[in-house]
Amino acid sequence: MNLLRPTLLVLAAVLAAPFSFAQQTYTLGMVAKSAGNPFFEAARAGANDAARDLGKQHGITVKIDWRTPNEEDAQKQAEFIEQLLLNGADGIIISCSDANKVTDTINKAVAQGVPVATFSGDAPASQRFISIGIDDYAAGAATFEALAKELGGKGVVAAIDGNPNAVNLQQRAAGFRAAAKKFPGIRFVDIFYHKETPQDAVAKIEQVMQANPDITGWGLLGGWPLFTDNALKWPAGTIKCVSIDALPQQLGYVRSGHVQLLLGQDVYGYGRLAVESLVNKLLLKKSPPQSIANAALIPVTRANVEAIAKNWEIWLPK
Repeated sequence: MNLLRPTLLVLAAVLAAPFSFAQQTYTLGMVAKSAGNPFFEAARAGANDAARDLGKQHGITVKIDWRTPNEEDAQKQAEFIEQLLLNGADGIIISCSDANKVTDTINKAVAQGVPVATFSGDAPASQRFISIGIDDYAAGAATFEALAKELGGKGVVAAIDGNPNAVNLQQRAAGFRAAAKKFPGIRFVDIFYHKETPQDAVAKIEQVMQANPDITGWGLLGGWPLFTDNALKWPAGTIKCVSIDALPQQLGYVRSGHVQLLLGQDVYGYGRLAVESLVNKLLLKKSPPQSIANAALIPVTRANVEAIAKNWEIWLPK
């Protein structure tokens, strides 16, 4: 009796079968700027939906490991990336609060074979393979230009911005300032920074208004104050307001007439695209055609505010 024959038959069967040792489960760490912020919760929803859909499509499991500080803290973001690497994450998605403080950690992840995608807060000097968001400089310029149009080219304008260390917000401020120079009939007070919470944003606006009661227009380079009720204390329409972002809480200010225009971002889409890009890279070994993926801003006025609201009912159901 040939004792080798059963072994050889088994080996032959294995070799004849489809040769595949493809990884079946992928864990993607997601590090946003602040937990509870509706902007990042929308991106998280998009990431979770993409993980579910791509899992079904490819016959794999994609898990989103959400690691986000309660309030902005770039050092904690770097620590979360370190934790994700120790736990064996396959890819990382991050919205950088301070590029200088997370670039080294991003590069460490990439050196370990863990690709990194950024969204709405890039680390341009890092080795991330894709940056997802908007052209922030153009968005800042568009905010001032839209406000100037609402004011008829005359008035007094101020703006608020968030974390001064965030690259994307620096670019918005630069675009806003550059556009201000094109309108000599408008006196530009300044851009005022605040901690990125609704309460701090509202307090900053009130403080600036007390010092500059002649302000006739506000540019919000992020929607922070509009994430809470009754943030704008003036009668609707008496002071013009244009804001970047168009999250659910902000839509009520368009309906009331306190905000004339929102320049919305496809935040939900950022989360989806980040997961899609990582799955393509990890599973299909495909890189994106470009390292910068900028989306167009979505103008929101009273004319289309209800249509935008219906999108949010789908993206973030209660």
